[in-house]
Amino acid sequence: MKRSVVAIAGGTRGIGRTIADLFHLRGHAVAVCSRSPRDPALPTDILHCSIDVRRREEQRKFVATVVDHFESLDVFVSCAGVSRWRAVQDIDEAFTAEVVETSVLGTLWGCAAAAAVLPRGGCIVNLSSLAGKRGSANNSAYCAAKFAVNGITQSLAKELGPRGIRVNAVCPVYVETEQILSSLAEPASPAQGHSVSTYLSSFAETQTALGRLPTATEVAEAVYFLASPAASAITGQCINVDCGTLPQ
Repeated sequence: MKRSVVAIAGGTRGIGRTIADLFHLRGHAVAVCSRSPRDPALPTDILHCSIDVRRREEQRKFVATVVDHFESLDVFVSCAGVSRWRAVQDIDEAFTAEVVETSVLGTLWGCAAAAAVLPRGGCIVNLSSLAGKRGSANNSAYCAAKFAVNGITQSLAKELGPRGIRVNAVCPVYVETEQILSSLAEPASPAQGHSVSTYLSSFAETQTALGRLPTATEVAEAVYFLASPAASAITGQCINVDCGTLPQ
């Protein structure tokens, strides 16, 4: 893939950071944004903006800053998302703002801002989840958010396709990041009081075809492929990266 300008919303930790590192390692110009300040460990030539992805104007500002700095934008990756478990009767407005608004508005506003500047041949890749394809107990808010991300992805593929812009999503199952490990430690999570490592080991053994969980690097490689010319005929797809948890 030729050197591209890649903007990653939520690219400072977890899977988003791995995606940023992969594109950067392979010689692409990379920009990331997050609500947190710049990580001192972030390579100096990666552009960082501090924004709230739930705010439309801030997403526009991020994209405008990227274009001003690098003079173009070729690939936009939306990694906006917060995974939390809570019984439906315990969901409140603050929880909704954190879980639903981050994924839904974060993805929608990011895609809208990117779509305004992407050239023919540009692409968007959204980070969704296997939770965007099937429901699970105590996970209604997150599932609703990720089902919406898949809907946004499919709709925008049709809307932006005539302009030569592709839109896809990746749908990982559990990936051992700091955020997911913290969420699984919550009382309402499917770990149900067991140690997180024991739960994940059991899940991998009983629920996946390969007997293991995907790594953040494997998810990043899927994103990289979808952003590459090798995927030039692929759009509107929400591709599982799940070691065979949900064969389709």
